Amino acid sequence: MMVDSGATARTPGTLPDGGTDTSPARPPAPSDVLTLAVDCGGGGIKAAVLDSAGTAHAAPVRVPTPYPLPPRLLLDTVAGIAERLPAAHRVTLGMPGMIRHGVVVHTPHYITRSGPRSRVLPDLVEAWASFDVRGALARRLGVPAMVLNDAEVHGAGVVAGSGVELVLTLGTGLGSALFDGGRLAPHLEWSHAPVRRGATYDQYVGEPERRRLGDGLWSRRVVAMIDGLRPVFLWDRLYLGGGNSRRITPNALDRLGDDVVVVPNSAALVGGARAWDLPLA
Repeated sequence: MMVDSGATARTPGTLPDGGTDTSPARPPAPSDVLTLAVDCGGGGIKAAVLDSAGTAHAAPVRVPTPYPLPPRLLLDTVAGIAERLPAAHRVTLGMPGMIRHGVVVHTPHYITRSGPRSRVLPDLVEAWASFDVRGALARRLGVPAMVLNDAEVHGAGVVAGSGVELVLTLGTGLGSALFDGGRLAPHLEWSHAPVRRGATYDQYVGEPERRRLGDGLWSRRVVAMIDGLRPVFLWDRLYLGGGNSRRITPNALDRLGDDVVVVPNSAALVGGARAWDLPLA
């Protein structure tokens, strides 16, 4: 069960993603404010309760992502996980796709019959389009909510807040988030752009290709992708996260350069707590 006391020090009505906060009013945050951080992926939904320093107050809980997955079932799943964890003052949810001000513009996996790369169901496309996840989640759990793209939450857990920092997450597909001086830039789904012969970046380095190629050849693709993106972003630091970042081979890692850092997948949960402290755009 979640409680609504001492949620955050932010001014009510504003959120780090630049949108208007429609969740319950928030009094100043105590130093021990707890955040329910939820990382929604194509294959699993994982959550933990963390304090403001990013320390977990219980073992994370993970459940398989249920399909088909209309918005109400996602809310039910998150609420069920919350009941198994300590009470929290606020919730951060990261999910795949284009999320603007807590509202779904497009989500790639949750509109399908049985998960990534399965048949798209028109009724789910309609159900998710313009769905206010942030508002619905705040009402369901009774605490202030923040909803961002999952790579953006991951990035909040690792960026230093200095210079231009790009975050890439390697998993079912390719996620991305861009920060400038710690400020989150508008989300771009450039992973859907073609990279070669009609294949998108998602398809080029996603999990199905890793399984088909093996870690060695797949890692070479990751290096080629990074080499191609370097002159586009001219980042000060690139962070590679997601479940498959640990599968990059040592030889490939040696070729990436000193400005590329592999970060643990646990950042997806730590970022749930730290996202509330991102500077406003």
